[in-house]
Amino acid sequence: MFLLLSMFFGVAHAQQKVTGVVSSIDEELLPGVSVVLKGTVTGVSTDFDGVYNIEVPNNDAVLVFSYLGMTTQEVVVGNRTIINMALDFSSEALDEVVVTALGISREKKSLGYSVSEVDGDDITTVTQENALNALNGRVSGVQINSTGGAGSTVSVILRGASSLTTDNQPLYVIDGVPLSSSLTNIGSVGSGTAVDYGGGISDVNPDDIASISVLKGPSAAALYGSRGGNGVILITTKSGKKSKGLGISFSSSNVYETPYKFLEKSNLFANGSRPDPTTSAIDENSSGWVGPELDSGLNVIQWPYTADEIASGVANATPLTSRGKNNAKNFFESAITSTNTIAVENNSDRMNYRMSYTNMRHEGFIPNSDLQRNTFSINSGFDVNDKLKITTSLKYVLSGADNRPSTTDRNANPLQAIYDINPHIDVRDLKDYWLIEGQSQNTPYNFGDDPSEFEFNNPYFVANEINNGFERKRLYGNIQGDYKISDKLSLMLRYAYNDSHEVRETKISSGFNREINGAYGIVNIDGVESNADFLLSYKDKLSENFNFGFSAGGNTRNVSNGIVSTQTKNGGAGLIIPNLFLLSNIASDNIEYSEIQTKERVNSLYALGNISYKDMMYVDATLRNDWSSTLPDNDNSFLYPSVSTSILMNNIFDLGSNVSLLKLRVGWAQAGNDTSAHNLFTILSNSGDWGTASQLTLPEDLKNDKIKAELNTSTEYGVDLSLFKNRLTMDFTYYESDNENQIFQKSLPISSGASSKLFNAGNINSTGFEASLGGTLIEKADFNWNMNLTYSTNKTIITELAEGTDFVKFWGEAKGGAYTWVGEEVGQIIDRDFVRVDDPNSPYHGWPLLDDEGWEDSDRTLSDEDGNRAAPVIGNYNPDFKLGLQTSIQYKNWNLSMNFDWRKGGQFVSQTHRYYESDLQTTRWLDKVIDLSDVGDIPTYIKNNADRFLSPNGEFYPLVGGPTAEYGGFPVDDLNDGVFLPGVIGSYDDDGNFVADQENIGGPGTQYHTYGDNYPWDFTRASTFDADYLKLRQISIGYTFDSEFSHKIGMRNLSLSLFSRNIILWTKAGINIDPESAFQNSGGVLSQGVERFNVQPWAIPVGIKLNASF
Repeated sequence: MFLLLSMFFGVAHAQQKVTGVVSSIDEELLPGVSVVLKGTVTGVSTDFDGVYNIEVPNNDAVLVFSYLGMTTQEVVVGNRTIINMALDFSSEALDEVVVTALGISREKKSLGYSVSEVDGDDITTVTQENALNALNGRVSGVQINSTGGAGSTVSVILRGASSLTTDNQPLYVIDGVPLSSSLTNIGSVGSGTAVDYGGGISDVNPDDIASISVLKGPSAAALYGSRGGNGVILITTKSGKKSKGLGISFSSSNVYETPYKFLEKSNLFANGSRPDPTTSAIDENSSGWVGPELDSGLNVIQWPYTADEIASGVANATPLTSRGKNNAKNFFESAITSTNTIAVENNSDRMNYRMSYTNMRHEGFIPNSDLQRNTFSINSGFDVNDKLKITTSLKYVLSGADNRPSTTDRNANPLQAIYDINPHIDVRDLKDYWLIEGQSQNTPYNFGDDPSEFEFNNPYFVANEINNGFERKRLYGNIQGDYKISDKLSLMLRYAYNDSHEVRETKISSGFNREINGAYGIVNIDGVESNADFLLSYKDKLSENFNFGFSAGGNTRNVSNGIVSTQTKNGGAGLIIPNLFLLSNIASDNIEYSEIQTKERVNSLYALGNISYKDMMYVDATLRNDWSSTLPDNDNSFLYPSVSTSILMNNIFDLGSNVSLLKLRVGWAQAGNDTSAHNLFTILSNSGDWGTASQLTLPEDLKNDKIKAELNTSTEYGVDLSLFKNRLTMDFTYYESDNENQIFQKSLPISSGASSKLFNAGNINSTGFEASLGGTLIEKADFNWNMNLTYSTNKTIITELAEGTDFVKFWGEAKGGAYTWVGEEVGQIIDRDFVRVDDPNSPYHGWPLLDDEGWEDSDRTLSDEDGNRAAPVIGNYNPDFKLGLQTSIQYKNWNLSMNFDWRKGGQFVSQTHRYYESDLQTTRWLDKVIDLSDVGDIPTYIKNNADRFLSPNGEFYPLVGGPTAEYGGFPVDDLNDGVFLPGVIGSYDDDGNFVADQENIGGPGTQYHTYGDNYPWDFTRASTFDADYLKLRQISIGYTFDSEFSHKIGMRNLSLSLFSRNIILWTKAGINIDPESAFQNSGGVLSQGVERFNVQPWAIPVGIKLNASF
């Protein structure tokens, strides 16, 4: 014991305390400088006065001073107790290094193309379920739309559309592992049950990310060949290389979201009929058209009915009130997301590793909705000797949910179900959603009718009894060997593997109005991709002024995908035994089975070379050739070249000490998109037996064995400028891309026996401009303020289509859609035109031409005889520009960061608003009617105001009248809910002269209709809205505890933050629908600018996050 005490006090006595102040060479005090005892994990950080205190074991101890942007310094302690240190600015800090194609790190100044990099700390400042959401507003030229809540697909488009018929999603590469994340992950079992299960990128854990590099154009992505046409996003995960020794880190966050804003509804009227004059009953099954007024003292027979009333067949009339006006608020629940990560990392002279585990659990706004994700990760590196280094990266992700609600379509969508409930019904009366448990749902119906004869689903039934569960297991990673053959020559070998197994199971209980007998199905989805790479690299100094580098390599990629689906037939007989969800419980004549297996292989060779002159000029060239199995054997080879140049003007001319960098850059490249597997040959399918013979049929859409890969040829020009030792940075890029050989299905004549065939049938041209501005506005010892601004704009035009093809249809909704003709811009939204009197000699020239009953008419003509567009353009779903603003302020231990995202311009079509507005459930439609009840001579008034009433060129035909006398309604069917459309009724004679039969302007003979029947259903413009918005993508305020406090409680670092994210500050449409919901997953095609019941409530999330390291 005495010996142990002596040793303890001896060691304690040997410790000595060192203190000092750290500053820069220009005498600015430096807070946060790392002061570490070399060879250990013992260290401290300077406070906001640059002061540090550290204990060292003896005089031989060495202190290491390191700080971002400064040269690391080492000093032997000796017998000193005070050591002050002045750190110099690092030249390497000015030469920023970024990750480029194939994972190669390059100095950013040497690149002749634009690469944007986002640090992992910026991604995890605010907890996100999907890391891509953190890029919003941070990177110019990138459009990101998160469409359906946690776990749903995130759409990313780099520099606009490069393909007319694909989803335009980039390739993702995580630590060298390619990961496709297309928008084809919509699943559906049963009728009207489309569900977004999330893409491959949803499986990437944000807490593991060290950095994200965005390769936006072919110049940056050409080395990825036929997969690089839409750009590439490179994700590098953490590897445990920050400091020597063992370290443990932990982070925990909880995000609480309470809905506060919902879809706007008027809540003024009950369902669409007046009370029956004999029974006082209203029609609970009709759409939400204008029925009796609420809160007007009216007594009616209405649901819910008492047991006595049902038994006796006699019901009592009760006051008709808007007791359900807060239905949405009462239905939606507060969402909560919990994320916990623990990581262990170590670093020695020859080995480093990082192991981590993350658990994410989410409960959504919609009752019974959830999501879970568990991620296991290990990255390691081992220096076998001075020549050979082995690195590995391995990720295992287990994600799933008991229920992913359908939120992008009709029928099985709880969002639709809650808004379908009329405001005279309190949704809380529907919580007990079984009328007869396991058989029929409790939902409003007409008194005296069979309760099973209902129109609207109970939202609680939809949320709880239509369950779309899934489980996805993904294992991906790589092993890489780097061998240094000599100082000039090195070899890289890498094998990457991505294996995904997913099971989706849908259970629909009996009673759903689209599957009254229930439905059940299981879908198994398997995907495996392997990549084997090699890269031989040589670098040398050709002379004192010239440096040279050359690499050559190759890749072989094998992909195998399979989908096996077994389910009940849509709208069929359902299950044999109700609600017993087993495949064996499906009758043999009611079962559907399908199996799809695809395989593809791409072999590639590539080379890249670079040469530099002094530190003034850099020239890069790359070449890649792909041989793809998805293309014809005799035409499956495609070459993708690129060349780029970077000129550093500040090193050529003396621009003064304030100019850190002035770079001119230009790049030219080609990249592409090949077609998917098995698109060359049309395959017969078995359509059942005819007696003893099997029936084989051709599909309606034929394949093509002459198809070619799409080719994207791009040129970009740019200027990069850094001033005042990188305190102010700017970069500007202009680009132009020509995308040839567009692949899409071309319509065929009926005589061909097929509807379409796959062709290379179009070219498109894209141009755009991007700008970034960043700066340190204030840099003091205890106060720093940084700001960054991004700007981007893009326009894509169709320059050529195959003969016989007038236009490309991206989608058709609301009687119009997104159609583009040659010479016009992709994204434009067209509509039907108003039919008017076109006889220039008629006094009614230009008047709306109505049919014999006074209804409006629409011109359905899309193209004229020459194939040119005849339909009017009413908008474009692309923005005029996007602007992002990030700012961060650090004051002593406090930090504040914000990220704003502004979209200017563009339009979208809301099918949700169209359905509800046509059912007269919005105040906007009420605001459109024109009350002329105080006008004496209505026909004369209308003629005197012809520009307003008879020459409409806005959203709607003018509608005169209203739903009640108070709104100016005319007497119709004993009610004052009459309206009329101003115009003229007539026809043309044989000579083309217009002959009027009747003026429809409020005089004798005017055709009146009920208000509820007069929504302009035939015109897209009625449901088209501006897509402008301003969002606060994230805000965080945090506190970092000083090292002295952290060490006292046994921690190396400790911080706490409060944050929020994705706050909608403003939308120009003003209808409480997020415009981003119009850019939702559409099943794998370029379908943007239309929204259908994807009306998630708005919320202001509040999150708290703890970060600690030991």
